[in-house]
Amino acid sequence: MNSPQPAKKTRPAPPAMVPVAVLPETAGTLSLLEWHDAEGNAQRVAWRSENGSAPPKRIVLADDQLAADVAYRLAAEGTGLLWTGDFQNARQLLQALARRLDRSGPGKSQTDAAFPQRFHLHRQRQAQRARILGMLIVPLEADYRIALRRAPDVVAACTQAYGPALPGQPKAWVSLREVQGLIGASEWRKKGVPVPALGLDVSGQPRHIHPYHGVFSPLRGEYLALVRDAVWPAAGNGQAPTQAFDIGAGTGVLSALLALRGVPRVVATDVNDKALACARFNLERLGLNGPVELLEQDMFPAGRAALVVCNPPWLPGKPSSLIEQGIYDPQSGMLRGFLAGLRDHLAEDGEGWLILSDFAEHLGLRSRDELLAWIAESGLRVAGRDDVRPVHAKSQDATDPLFAARQQEVTSLWRLVPVSYTHLRAHET
Repeated sequence: MNSPQPAKKTRPAPPAMVPVAVLPETAGTLSLLEWHDAEGNAQRVAWRSENGSAPPKRIVLADDQLAADVAYRLAAEGTGLLWTGDFQNARQLLQALARRLDRSGPGKSQTDAAFPQRFHLHRQRQAQRARILGMLIVPLEADYRIALRRAPDVVAACTQAYGPALPGQPKAWVSLREVQGLIGASEWRKKGVPVPALGLDVSGQPRHIHPYHGVFSPLRGEYLALVRDAVWPAAGNGQAPTQAFDIGAGTGVLSALLALRGVPRVVATDVNDKALACARFNLERLGLNGPVELLEQDMFPAGRAALVVCNPPWLPGKPSSLIEQGIYDPQSGMLRGFLAGLRDHLAEDGEGWLILSDFAEHLGLRSRDELLAWIAESGLRVAGRDDVRPVHAKSQDATDPLFAARQQEVTSLWRLVPVSYTHLRAHET
């Protein structure tokens, strides 16, 4: 990209800034903005953000002549860059901004800090990076088209994330970073994620799970192997239980795994509409919608089951995006809710299977003693535990600021039973 003509020899002149007044939020992912065009005419436009990010307080019009260094300075100052040029050049500019952020790297205070301070500094850096990169904005038509040169067709990706375009729906501005995320999510949804734990399809290939935008993908498959290989609870006398509950269905992968292992009835719950739609699609595609019933419900369905499984988010903390809802559990609310209600929803000789990484323990966010205390306070005891070490890419990346903690991470399937159970199993610890 060519640099604009500088006003002074020492510093390029940025485009003229345009003030933006933020109006009250509308429903869903839209906020209203009021701005003035180059002729000084007042314009009204919608700001769209799936993550609820606030719109920039200032806007400049940007095109192919904007230098990357100028763009970086403006974005770092909190100025939004409304792109009017070639779409592919906007993508290149976003990459240039990312490279500048990456070159700065984590500060010495972050790399030398002990956990959990190092983790908190890491999250702050991630949030700053997302904020700066989110300042590059593209215009989105009411029907989800991007009316820029060489812009890709993003209608399907936007429809999957935002829902169908409604009559009278306004044009909107959206960060290019979000658009790229939507495109990536749409591709994952289309091609799916191979899940070896689900076995092979008729072509001899691993069965696939197709994650929807905003629904956590089962890319980390080690925990699924734990469920695939786990010994059934005593209630089934060595056979699959007649009924199981799956708390927090997500993509439906655990429900599918239980059904494929022979559980004749699985009741799966979730409060996320997208998750339920995603699970329904995957189960129908796998031919498992018969044995699995999906309910829009928080935590437990009515009744009792010989097996209750739950894979809650493994880090206590506030999610900053839809996808982070599968990682961060504010105040460990889902984890503690599952433990507190489990006893009342287990059939005789049944078990609760809690699938949980101990990453939070190594980050200093939760101790093993806290977890064991919550289990005991819920009238439960540990009947056994199966462990596996992660094999995903980050666990092998020595440049990751959290590598020291990742090296020690273990994912466990905790077998939980009421303390009143007197039946002891050979594998109990």
